[in-house]
This record gives sequence, structure tokens and C-alpha cells, in this order.
Amino acid sequence: MNEPEIAAGLAETPGYRYVELAGDRLFVSGQVPLDGSSSLVGAGDPAAQATACLTNLRTLLGVHDFDLDDVRHLVVYVVGEHQNLLDAWAAVTDWFADNVPPATLLGVNLLGHRNQLVEIDATIVRQTP
Repeated sequence: MNEPEIAAGLAETPGYRYVELAGDRLFVSGQVPLDGSSSLVGAGDPAAQATACLTNLRTLLGVHDFDLDDVRHLVVYVVGEHQNLLDAWAAVTDWFADNVPPATLLGVNLLGHRNQLVEIDATIVRQTP
């Protein structure tokens, strides 16, 4: 089900797919801060977790022959106090070299993995020549 993604070093997913390709659109599951062995990256550090999520997103895009320029919108979910949102957002802006696509930053109560502070969802549409 997720063989290409796992072969590229992404963690296994419990009962859902990483992507659904529909024409020039790639529908992706929210990217989480897990490494290839399903271990949490950056415990207690929202900036490190945001970076890990975006690194996983970049890997996922590459597996399916999309590019970072194809990212049309981000939703960044962050658990905890306001400083966590600021730290996660700073990592996002650094990662995109201050050229972040349209984005929404949300504070949330809880995410799916124990000690997970950040998850990033993206809208992906291939640029047409």
C-alpha cells in the first residue's frame, strides 16, 4: 500500500495511504515528525518537529515526481503554548527560505502520536508548463 514511500525512508502508516494521485493533484496525508523507523523526531522541540514534517513532505513529493514549487497551501498544526506556534512557524519560514506558500497556522489540543507537537498538511498541484 505504501511501498514506494517506505522504500524512500518514510515511516509505515497504520491503516492509511500516504497519497492519492488525481490528475495533476497529489492528495497527501498530514506529515508527522517520524523517522523511517517510526521514532519521533525532536521530542519537545516544535521547530525540529516542523522541519522533520517538511523533510518528510519533500521525500514524499520526490517519490511521486512532484516538486516543492507544486505546494500550493500548507496547514501547520501545533500543540501547546503560543511560543510553540512561533517556533514551528519560524522553522517553516526558514525551510522555505522566507517564500512560504499560502498557509494556515493552527493551535490544537492534541495530535496522533505521543509527544507529537507538529503536523503539516499540504495541497499539492503540479505546475503546468
